[in-house]
Amino acid sequence: MISLVTNIDSLVAQQNLATNSAFQSNTIQQLTSGYRINSSADDAAGLSVANGYRDQIAELNQGVLNANDGVSQLQIMDGGLSNISQMLDRLQTLATESASQTFTGNRQTVQNEYSSLLTEIDRQANNIGLGDQNTANAQDLQVYIGGGQSSDANSSVGVNLSNQSVSATGLGLAGTSVLSTAAVSLGAAAAATPIQAGDSDTFTINNATGTTSFTITGQTNDTLQTQLNEINAQLQATGVTASLNSSGYLQLQSSQAFSASAVANDAADLVDSTADTINNTGLNSQSYQEVSGKDDTLTFTVGSSSTTYNIVGGAAATQTQVDAINQQLQSAGITGVTAVLDATDSTGESISFQGAASFTVSAAETGGGAAGGVLGDPSTAAAGGDPNAAINAITQAVQSLGTVQGIVGAGENTLNYAINLAQSQITSFTSAESQIRDANVAQEAANLSQAQVMQQASIAAMAQANQEPQAILALLKQ
Repeated sequence: MISLVTNIDSLVAQQNLATNSAFQSNTIQQLTSGYRINSSADDAAGLSVANGYRDQIAELNQGVLNANDGVSQLQIMDGGLSNISQMLDRLQTLATESASQTFTGNRQTVQNEYSSLLTEIDRQANNIGLGDQNTANAQDLQVYIGGGQSSDANSSVGVNLSNQSVSATGLGLAGTSVLSTAAVSLGAAAAATPIQAGDSDTFTINNATGTTSFTITGQTNDTLQTQLNEINAQLQATGVTASLNSSGYLQLQSSQAFSASAVANDAADLVDSTADTINNTGLNSQSYQEVSGKDDTLTFTVGSSSTTYNIVGGAAATQTQVDAINQQLQSAGITGVTAVLDATDSTGESISFQGAASFTVSAAETGGGAAGGVLGDPSTAAAGGDPNAAINAITQAVQSLGTVQGIVGAGENTLNYAINLAQSQITSFTSAESQIRDANVAQEAANLSQAQVMQQASIAAMAQANQEPQAILALLKQ
């Protein structure tokens, strides 16, 4: 039917032109954006899947960065462990050198280097977070990488360094020396237990520089190790170290002369509730006690060197007197023997003489006659200069360090394997996302040509449809 009012063909042409224009616009949008899905309306289900892949890719990309950071951190630790390993080699060299009875050098010089290396091991152990003061890396290090079923399943790589320490204490080298023998036990009536919260123990150390006293108070959650660390922090300036022996008793050790006393102020724990006193019997030792008013002359002999010191009768031992004896010994060139106040004498009248080298002390009344003071029995003194314990400790330390190096090395390899897997997953997820999200350029280029032709045809057809009402004029002219 020919209608003047309604042009059906034009409406059909308009509808098709709108469809073709939308098709062309969508094709142009895909070609210019590079994506097949530019809005949720394009493919809602596909967009959801593609977004899931993109989220996993983002997680894995950061996971690779995390793993690389972890590898870097382990490499830093590995470098420090290698340095400590080399220092253990040097310690073993020094201990073996001193262990030879044919060694004719100065063992104190060897000991000085030995002690400085132990200090450097502590510094480097703290530097890499595996020391006594810095334990940042002494834990189960979890590196989140992703790619697992969830954040709790198969998404992290662990490097378990819990409770690992490469300090001198952690490696079992604290208190070892190329001069001294075994450590001296304190409170050996029973194995040590932690000081309970609120209880306390008091320690007094006498060495050549004077007397050091301190009190350790138990805290909640304290352990034997934390309290040993606290004691060693207090002892640091004295050159004495505290540890537990194989039976669990508290022991003190030093390559220098010292005497010590300790008492548990509440109940027996680290030490006894009855005061216990010791001398450093790990060195050659001798004692002198003034028991009368006579003036005595002490004669010290070390090898071919000797010197004398006059003690005024009746005077109790004082730090001033100890300092004067040490000054006399040093003036005579006798550096291997040291005087300290003897903590084992409750009267405070005794002096302990201790040395890494073999020496003798004799006493006689000044001007002749029997001595007023009493010398201890030198046969009970232990022989100094035995570094065999240090050799054994270093051998064990090498094994302990190797365990830590093994954990760190395995961690580096595991993280590198995890990085390789994550990068492979990133490639696979990216490919899967691309299949869903990216535009097929070849197909859309063909669609664009088709859309352009169809749009042009629709416009031409619309023009023809718009001319149809003109036919009515021809009918009216009749």
